[in-house]
Formats: sequence, C-alpha cells, structure tokens
Amino acid sequence: MTTDGLKTYLSAVEDAFGSEIDYAQLHKIYGSEIGPKNNAEIRYSPAQCMGARKAVISGQPDYRHVSTSHTERQNLSMRIGMRRFTRLTNAFSKKLENLEHNVALYFMHYNFCRIHQTLRVTPAMEAGIAGHVWTMAEIVSLLD
Repeated sequence: MTTDGLKTYLSAVEDAFGSEIDYAQLHKIYGSEIGPKNNAEIRYSPAQCMGARKAVISGQPDYRHVSTSHTERQNLSMRIGMRRFTRLTNAFSKKLENLEHNVALYFMHYNFCRIHQTLRVTPAMEAGIAGHVWTMAEIVSLLD
C-alpha cells in the first residue's frame, strides 16, 4: 500500500470508529519453497507464508488478538455465498451497481436473517441492533 493509500485508509478507520480505537496490522510475508516444482503446482498452489510482522497503527491493541482469522473467514463466506466472488466463474457483475446491490443483500441477510451456529441468534441480535430474526420480506420493504 502506498503512503497516500495508507493515510486515506487510516482516515477512513478514524472516521468510522473515532480516534480512540486500538488498531494493529498484521503483515504476512510470502515466498516460495526452494526445490523443483512443475508449472501446474506453481500456478495453482498458494505461496508459503514465511513469517509475519505485527505493527501498532493506533492506540494500544492487545497483540494476542492481532490476527487475520476473522477477515479470512469473512472472505471465504463471501466467496461461498456469492458466485460473483468465486474464482474462475462467469457469474461476474457487468455493472458496478448490480455488484453493490448483491453485496448489500448478502450482508443484510448474513447479519439480520441468518442465525449463526455459535451465537444461536443473528449477529444483529447479538449486537443489540435487532430484536428478532428478520425475514426477506422485511429487507425488501426497506427498498420503498
């Protein structure tokens, strides 16, 4: 990420959460194993994680909780839940507006309609934002 890009990103984090946020970044370092491999293995195999660096960006974050696990799980859920994000697919959005609507519907369903196994309620209910499990009809009624 460029210096200007990092400044813009940090500004967005501060705008969303205020200046009192504890925020750290995990930077993974990738490389390849030494040894012979065929072209197919190199093309379809992910690079090996050679190490990681943790950096405090703002506040006093707890280093034990600096992780990419939640982000990686969210990315996997999105790819599984929306064909538009599956690799090597023909289900892409031809218009940005269609992609935006698809993502909004996915996250509304994920947070307000879907009961999560570990929570036993929806994330919105767990956060105190919603008092019940929403139906798709309630989400569609927001469009008016």
